[in-house]
Amino acid sequence: MKFAAQAWSNGRARAGVLQLGSCPYAIETPALLLSTRKGLPTFVSPDLLPSLPSPDSHLLQISPLHFVEGLSSKTISNIGGLPKMLGLHEYGFAAVLRDSVVCLPECDSTNKTGASFETPCGRLLIKPVEYMEMISSLKPDLWATLADEVPAWVSEKRNRTSVDRTVKWLDDCMRLSMTGGDVFGAIVGGSSIEERQRCAQEVVRRSVSGFWIGGFGLGESMDERFTLLTAVTDNLPAEKPRQICGLGLPEEVLQGIAAGIDLFDSTYIYHLTIGGFALTFPLDGIKRHVSKHVSHSQLSDIGRDHTKINLKATIYRKDTSPIVDGCNCYTCQNHTKAYINHLLNVHEMLAQILLEIHNTHHYLGFFRMIREAIHEGRFEQFRQKFIERSCDHILTAALSA
Repeated sequence: MKFAAQAWSNGRARAGVLQLGSCPYAIETPALLLSTRKGLPTFVSPDLLPSLPSPDSHLLQISPLHFVEGLSSKTISNIGGLPKMLGLHEYGFAAVLRDSVVCLPECDSTNKTGASFETPCGRLLIKPVEYMEMISSLKPDLWATLADEVPAWVSEKRNRTSVDRTVKWLDDCMRLSMTGGDVFGAIVGGSSIEERQRCAQEVVRRSVSGFWIGGFGLGESMDERFTLLTAVTDNLPAEKPRQICGLGLPEEVLQGIAAGIDLFDSTYIYHLTIGGFALTFPLDGIKRHVSKHVSHSQLSDIGRDHTKINLKATIYRKDTSPIVDGCNCYTCQNHTKAYINHLLNVHEMLAQILLEIHNTHHYLGFFRMIREAIHEGRFEQFRQKFIERSCDHILTAALSA
């Protein structure tokens, strides 16, 4: 793996290029890792993956927990690993032992041998040796070490324990590693600035290729999150990439990038799609279409905000326009809001397929806009404008209520 930061804006926000060994495409950062279930986006089959923007969509996040049942680790290994099993030779895979859709590690301070996870086979204790067997069989391009993540409300003692345990597991995973994938050292510490800094300093001392920052999106406020993030990134070398889990909303992504994060893995697109929502906020060269006969109060009533619309709403039953005028994704080029509204209301899975294609396409465009803003030195202006538009919508909705 090779990584190089190429541009900075507002001090910490940076744009770079990540090159993985098995992926022929260079991935520009900040980048979004597409969340998957057993190696593929939930509703996008392999034949539809090429419809997503390339190479922005060529980095997939996997959880080894999804492979606990079904094919054995030995069988997957004999096939040649996950990329060969899926036939996705031009895609990069990043493995993290976390399934954000289902649950997070159990906050159990008495467990010293491994992390507890909810899996399809029930709650399991995953030890470093078992985890490394999973990684060895899946053969991802990069993988994060086992982490003891804790929510924001635990005690200082529990935060210290999480750091001690995560650093020990880091050493165990590296000692047991039998794979050629690049290792990302896990950084935890809960809501403690001191423990976050200590964990980052300990991980930097190890020979890791990058850093996976865990334990966010677990109860901390937006105000304290930035301080915690910078406490970590200020202790990390600039020449190695940083990945984070738990930040998915556009505002959260912008906050993470402002703190110096390069890679984001989240289930934001999945939750949007399951809820019947479609992203609509403006991208360069694309203007949002809002029917002139719809008032602000009506839009508020159907669950619209400045970023998305609820396509289950009856107001779209006869709307023959695409989700976003000018969008060149497969969904907007071929289908209407009315059709997707119909599919959602009759519980047809094609609705989720079309929504995930659009939402993924649109969100990847959002990351492209961010990279352009960083290269042009105007990231903070871009961020403030996005946040102000969000506040303006909330004020308009309140006044219309």
